[in-house]
Amino acid sequence: MEKQDTKYKLIGAKIKEARDGAKMSQKDLAEALGYESGTAISFIEAGERKVAVTDLEKVAEVLRKDIKFFLGQKVETADFKFALRADKDLMKEDQEKILDFIDFVKKRRNGKRSE
Repeated sequence: MEKQDTKYKLIGAKIKEARDGAKMSQKDLAEALGYESGTAISFIEAGERKVAVTDLEKVAEVLRKDIKFFLGQKVETADFKFALRADKDLMKEDQEKILDFIDFVKKRRNGKRSE
């Protein structure tokens, strides 16, 4: 039983980490999941309340994380720079424009989160 409790504490800590990174309050996440208040999220993050698989899937979607992240498993990420170098048909200038666009999107997304 203790091993299972540890797993729920890990999941809760990962939810808190992702929620903080997304600059969302517990209330915001609760509303996105259809909970009545942020208290449920508080209990989940503390590992005091079990989170259903369907709710964890929703959390992953809302916080834009792979579900493996919440389970403490390694998440494979695509390295755009590596992919661009591997494409021999793209000119250096085109690669730089794509990377600039990616930076633009990241900055724009981060700007919206801080509002």
